[in-house]
This record gives sequence, C-alpha cells and structure tokens, in this order.
Amino acid sequence: MYMPQKSFTYDQSKTTYPILIAIALAHMSNDMIQAIIPASYPMLKDNFNLSFAQIGVITFCFQISSSLFQPIVGAYTDKYPKPYSQIIGMFFSIIGVIGLSFANNYYSVLFSVTMVGVGSSIFHPESSRVAYLSSGGKRSLAQSIFQIGGNTGSALAPLLLALFVLPHGQRFILWFLLIGVFAQILLSYIAIWYKKVLHSVKGQAKKLIKIPDLSESTINYSIGILLLLIFSKYVYIASITSYLQFYLMEKFAISDVQAQVYLFYFLIAVALGTLFGGFLGDYLGRKYIIWLSVLGCAPFTLLLPFASLFWTGILVFIIGLIMASAFPSILVYAQELLPRKLGMVSGLFYGFAFGMGGLGAAILGYWADYTSLENIYLVCSYLPLIGIIAYFLPDMKKVKFLEVN
Repeated sequence: MYMPQKSFTYDQSKTTYPILIAIALAHMSNDMIQAIIPASYPMLKDNFNLSFAQIGVITFCFQISSSLFQPIVGAYTDKYPKPYSQIIGMFFSIIGVIGLSFANNYYSVLFSVTMVGVGSSIFHPESSRVAYLSSGGKRSLAQSIFQIGGNTGSALAPLLLALFVLPHGQRFILWFLLIGVFAQILLSYIAIWYKKVLHSVKGQAKKLIKIPDLSESTINYSIGILLLLIFSKYVYIASITSYLQFYLMEKFAISDVQAQVYLFYFLIAVALGTLFGGFLGDYLGRKYIIWLSVLGCAPFTLLLPFASLFWTGILVFIIGLIMASAFPSILVYAQELLPRKLGMVSGLFYGFAFGMGGLGAAILGYWADYTSLENIYLVCSYLPLIGIIAYFLPDMKKVKFLEVN
C-alpha cells in the first residue's frame, strides 16, 4: 500500500540537533585529518632531515591552501548554495591522507598537505552555514558545538598518531582513511537535509532579518578589529601546534611520544574552551567574551617560557581553555554585522585564521633556525595583549529590519 511521504518544512526557530551533532562530528573528522599534519612533524623531520624552516613551510602550504579559497567558496555559495560541496572537499582530504602516508620526499609532503588544505577550504564555509541553519536562533551555542567537534578532532589526532603511527611508521597514516569514510557518510546525510531546506525556503514570501543599526564605516572597522584579534590568536596557536613538541623535547629532554601528550593537553583545552565560550557568548554578550578570552591569556603566555615541565602542562591547558573561548563569539559577532553574507564571512574568518596560522608558522620556523625555540615563546607571549582593542567593538543593541527573500 502506498504511503504518502510527509512533507518537509524548515522551521528556523527550532534547533535541529541531529543535524547540528552530525555537522559537529563531520567537523571532528575533517579537523582530525588536518591535525595529523602538525602531529607528524617529529616523524617527518627525522624521515626527511628537515629544518624548522621547512617545517614552517609545510604548515604554510597547508594553511594557505586552506585559507585562500575559503572566502571565494563562501561568497560563491552565498549566491549558489551547494549541499554536496562538503563531500567533494572530503575527497581532497582523503587524497592528502593517502599522499602523506606514501610521501617519499619533502615535495610530496607539500603536495599532500596542500590537498588536505584545499579539502578544508571547501568544507568550512558551507559547514558553518549548516550549523547556522540548524541553530534555531542559538547561534553562539550552535557555532561552539560545531567548533568543539573540530577541536576534539584536533586534540585526538596527536594521541592516535602516538599510539598507532609513531611506533610503526609513516605508512600507518593510512588508518586515518577510516575517518574520511565515516565523514562521507555523515556529509551525505547532512547534504540530503540541506537540499530539503533549500527546497523548502525556495519561493517563500520575503522575510525580515535583523541587521545592526551601524554605519558602513563602523561595520568595516569592527571587522578589522575582529581580524586583528584572529591574527593574535592564531599566530600564537601556530607557535604551539607547530613547535611545542620540539620545544619540550629540546628543553626537557622528553620523547616525541611524551611531547604529543602535552600537545593533547592544549588541544583538548581548546575544545572545552570553545564550548564554554559559545555558551557564555549567548548569555553574557559576545563583545565581553571576545575581550576577556583574548586579553585574559596574557598572564599565562608571559609565564610559559619560564615554567617547569609540570607547570608547562598546566599553563598550556589554561591558555588553550581561555584563548579558544573567543572564536565562536568572534565568528557570530561578524555574522551579525553582515547577516546577508554568511558564507563569505565564515570563509573570510576561517580563511584568515588558517592563513595567519600558516604565515606565522613559516616565519616562526625561520626564526627558530636563526635564534632558538625558546625565543619564539618569549616573543609570542606578548601577542594576547593585542586583545585590548576589543574594547572598541561597538555594542549592537540597536537593530533595524531588512526584507529579504
């Protein structure tokens, strides 16, 4: 007997938790694949006799390839949404995993990490929009759940690499293909829902959206402030993710496996900080969370270069916890400044974050070759002081309404 299918109706006021959890898990998979790149640096350094400058160039190639395309992809999908684009992005990442596991020289490593970067640049703008569409108005919370998925993947990668790859060799990176396959299943489920949403809203009557009652110049300088905060945050994070392992191995004479554990402390704190930051941003106000989370790291970053191994573990955890709480609020604040350009804004901020991380890692790598790793952390410890400029972000209590399709 034929049973008519229930029609699909998208309700933008209702949080769609199955989709939100699915996109968070897909983000976890994507960022876990990304995170095997810095986690494998000690192994790649030994296998190919790399300098710190060359390590920095690897990060630069990955981060630049994942940053340059994101605003372009975001701007394009604002006009022409592509529900299946994330699946295509994950195929590029899978190619990168295969390439990295079989890489036999420095240039094949650069090619592999570039493929992962391209995959990431395609993945993030539309995925961020899916998180936004499934939020039901709880935008900071939805963005933080989306982000905690990615940060959890980044945190797990060093542990999985230490357990399953470092003891056996580079070829065992192939096991991460299972993560890519898992992600493709999730992304197929999300794409079907996303396509239904697009079909549901097509042809609907025009609706009113809230936009801030601010001048164009105020919006532009606010975006500039947010990007400068992203610069300070992600250059410092690049100093940790790219060089913390080498710093600890050199200063405290510990093994590469032990050093991976300290990187895990930082990355799991980033995941927790992202969740708390998004929750508090919805209730306390995004501007204040941004201000406190960036500037609040400064006392701890200034102490880090002088800490013992025990206190280094505690400090990197605290730094990750506080610093990560800013990003969901920064991104949602930017989306509220430009609510008609969600894809472009998401692509711009993810792209700029990755780009600054890559550029910072490359410069810091050359710097480490000519000075020392300890010198990197002495200089970078001042970066969070840039957070004081968040004081000049405008309050967005006054809004007006604009009719759009």
